[in-house]
Amino acid sequence: MVCGAYDVSDLSANSKGVTCHLNIDGIEVIRIAEPYGNKMSFGRRVLAFIRFAKRAEKILRRLNADLIFATSPPLTVGIPGMKAARHLGVPFVFEVRDRWPEGAIAMGAIKNPLLIWYLERLEKKIYRAADRIIALSPGAEEGISSTGYPRNKIAMIPNASDIDLFQPCVGTLTDPCFGDPGDFRLVFTGAHGFTNGLDAVLDAATVLKKRGEKGIRFVFIGEGILRESLIERSKREGLDTMTCWIPPIPKEELARILPLMNVGLMLLKNIPSLYYGTSPNKFFDYIASGLPVINNYPGWLANLIRAHQCGIVVPPDDPAAFADAVVWMRDHAQEIKEMGMRGRRLAETEFSRDKIAARFVETIEAAGKKH
Repeated sequence: MVCGAYDVSDLSANSKGVTCHLNIDGIEVIRIAEPYGNKMSFGRRVLAFIRFAKRAEKILRRLNADLIFATSPPLTVGIPGMKAARHLGVPFVFEVRDRWPEGAIAMGAIKNPLLIWYLERLEKKIYRAADRIIALSPGAEEGISSTGYPRNKIAMIPNASDIDLFQPCVGTLTDPCFGDPGDFRLVFTGAHGFTNGLDAVLDAATVLKKRGEKGIRFVFIGEGILRESLIERSKREGLDTMTCWIPPIPKEELARILPLMNVGLMLLKNIPSLYYGTSPNKFFDYIASGLPVINNYPGWLANLIRAHQCGIVVPPDDPAAFADAVVWMRDHAQEIKEMGMRGRRLAETEFSRDKIAARFVETIEAAGKKH
């Protein structure tokens, strides 16, 4: 495995030299000393992507491999992947977790027409080089197919629920950094960035404050470029009694905390191109933990939540509807318990890690046989 140095990962520790060789659970890991983090500006992240791609290509060319697997974003990770596969004469499988540059264009992060043309051309080039493509969402699958890539070579394999690590449990979270033990807690885990649209929660909190609602706590776990500005807004608008801001915590600790929350929050900025194009890990952690979900955007996850009655879907950019959903959930303990149980069943029957992993392995092996 060749990876970079994510700033909140255990692999981000300083080391001498350009690369660091590690052995983790029997897997040889080559970590490239190119730092990356959600707090970085868009331009700084792009620079990190380019540097990583150049260094990774040199490393991959010297390795023995039966197959090259590259997972994006960033799109640029496909460059060393396809070049190394061609150099070594082995199959290339490309995974698309979020489609780029579509997402960056939709958010307005990329506006230069020449750059857009180049990135869209690069996207198609990487797709054409792949023996198989794994898409993590229906929207990504559709978008890849629309570029002319054969649909029969695309496998839609979403993220998975670790139903062994994340399990429902009964108990009380007494740590004061998560608010009062008696609070009705709604948790968001993940990046605090532009696409996450976390202002929607603060907008709903403002409505709840005006209504005089008490005992509601929004818990944000994670980091990102907007984290400090969101905390500042919370302080400025007197929402501190309704919000908690927790730095990123290890997955094992998160698995202990999540089941003790009341509701999981699925949030996204209101950008239509993202509705069907994302496959957030947090959703699968929530349902594995037995949490009902509030979702504030249309798309395939919203349809899933409605079909399996494991949460509430509210319209985007509607703070009053969001606030109504929060209050209803707080006041209907038995109903949301049943929602959580249905979500857990969904995790077990459709999205368990073993089931998803089997489909992943089947796709990888098929690529190897066809080459």
